[in-house]
Amino acid sequence: MLLETLRAYQRRDPAARGKLEIFLLYSGVHAIIYYRIAHWLHRRQLCFLARCVSQWGRLWTGIEIHPGAAIGRRLVIDHGTGIVIGETTEIGDDVLLYQGVTLGGTGKDMGKRHPTLGDNVMVGAGAKVLGPITIHNNARIAAGAVVLQDVPANATAVGVPAQIVRVNGEKVRRYADEVDQTSVINPTLQKIDALAKRIEELEKKLAEK
Repeated sequence: MLLETLRAYQRRDPAARGKLEIFLLYSGVHAIIYYRIAHWLHRRQLCFLARCVSQWGRLWTGIEIHPGAAIGRRLVIDHGTGIVIGETTEIGDDVLLYQGVTLGGTGKDMGKRHPTLGDNVMVGAGAKVLGPITIHNNARIAAGAVVLQDVPANATAVGVPAQIVRVNGEKVRRYADEVDQTSVINPTLQKIDALAKRIEELEKKLAEK
């Protein structure tokens, strides 16, 4: 599994030059190693030791992964400082997370409190995915988005709160491709702009009377 992860970093990170460099210097790889150990302990009901390993990993990497989370193969954490992954989070295979991502809860759910990510999901820098929702296979979450509802497969979600801008290759609005986290339009800002234009039109009509 470690070798698979190193290959995944080489494939998805343009700055990665070799497996040895990735293994020795990439905090995302270190965080996953700490998590695998902590998760093994957690599954054997050694919860205190699991949390000790988890907190030690957070201290050294700046990435907090609860040992109870279920994480698949070949997870890539790119510049992972500030990432938080909650206890009941489920992550599929070949997922890509950027810095500052939170896979957390809303504070009002019991039992399953954190999100489920399918295979080949990308979550952009600073995005927050909150609650027991599902981000289906091949979905893309743009940087800074706050996702509170399910995202369908092959879709791109943008904004605060997040809205779907592309599904199955069909553009709903301007969208971000797999790693482009800047060429997107925030739907909330679009609505604010529309309101501002409407107010301006009304003010002109009042001035003419």
